[in-house]
Amino acid sequence: MQLKDYVKDVLDFPKKGIVFKDISPLLADKDAFDLIIKEMAKYCQNSDYIVAADARGFIFGAAIAFHLKKPFVMVRKPKKMPGPSYSVSYELEYGHNVLELQEDLIKENASVSIVDDILATGGTLNAMIELLEKAKAKVNNIVVAIDLTKLSQDFKSSLKTPLDSVIKY
Repeated sequence: MQLKDYVKDVLDFPKKGIVFKDISPLLADKDAFDLIIKEMAKYCQNSDYIVAADARGFIFGAAIAFHLKKPFVMVRKPKKMPGPSYSVSYELEYGHNVLELQEDLIKENASVSIVDDILATGGTLNAMIELLEKAKAKVNNIVVAIDLTKLSQDFKSSLKTPLDSVIKY
């Protein structure tokens, strides 16, 4: 099974000039989804926690955590979780975003795998690393379903954390 066959290119979405990688067909096929989760999970076995960001990262992170019988921790957009949270603001190509992590979910010095659907420029992943450092967790690795290699080069060249991907474009 070729997982790339289940990722559809959508031209000019969400705006002109962008080729959007639509993972909906991959998620809609039980065998393809099962395979990508198992492949991603191979890289997460040595971590104490699986951590993923709002929203598509949750799909992969929760499934991997369930598969490995490990705790799953959500990184969310602001004001989506109760209680005290660590917060990080980061820049996007057009504007900025904020991510939050509840303070009491990850034990100090615990190892975590960060999971996401697609790696483009790495802005979200950098913010997640910063959040996890605030929580005094150790980022064991980053695992993405899809790596857009031309867009991710700068991020990967400065990354000190191992990064693995299942599908590369």
